[in-house]
Amino acid sequence: MDLQKHTEARVDGLRASDADRDRIAEILREALAEGRLTADEHAERVGGVLAAKTVGELEVFIRDLPAAHQQPSASAYTAVPPRPTPGAVPHEADANVVAVFSSAVRRGRWRAGRRIHAYSVFGSVEIDLSEAIFEYQQVVIKAVSVFGDVQIRVPENVSLRGTGGGVLGNFEVDTLDSVDSQAPVVYVDGWAVLGNVEARPKRGKRVADILERVQDKVDRKLERVQDKVDRKLRRHLGR
Repeated sequence: MDLQKHTEARVDGLRASDADRDRIAEILREALAEGRLTADEHAERVGGVLAAKTVGELEVFIRDLPAAHQQPSASAYTAVPPRPTPGAVPHEADANVVAVFSSAVRRGRWRAGRRIHAYSVFGSVEIDLSEAIFEYQQVVIKAVSVFGDVQIRVPENVSLRGTGGGVLGNFEVDTLDSVDSQAPVVYVDGWAVLGNVEARPKRGKRVADILERVQDKVDRKLERVQDKVDRKLRRHLGR
């Protein structure tokens, strides 16, 4: 396998992001408007887009459409740097999550700032970003655990990086690479001293409500198609 084929195979196997699904849904919408797809074909393919897990699976739905051959090549993929852009993230924390001989949890629909500090001393901290609203592309989480536990969960379609270590403890960050260059990047920076710091994706959770957004687009398009059919039918019956 040559380098180009190897790169294409690597990108095709990456988990699909919301932006990837939006791009494919937009191509299908244009194909419907141009008459290349029937309403039934369009609905069937959109359903497949929602169920697809990887970039390669998404591309199957547009292979027979001209727009598929106008997309950026796989070689355009750019790896996420191991550290945030200098000056992009302030040193002051937007939020502090502290647990001393106790537990602290931040989860649900909340706005993630650019920097979050998590401290666990003989306690447990959970920071769940799987349903959070990302207002910034780069988010830094400073995690320090002393005889404690810090658990960090992120959507599965963001990029994730970690820098740190453990002193008689465990510091573990699963590296993630989103195929979308505009996807949020979460940097975990910290230490575990006789404690534990872990960061990993939460399967099935994505950074945006793709099902609702895409379905809303489909519903609006089908309404416009039905309206055109109704107008043509009325004109025909009026003759």
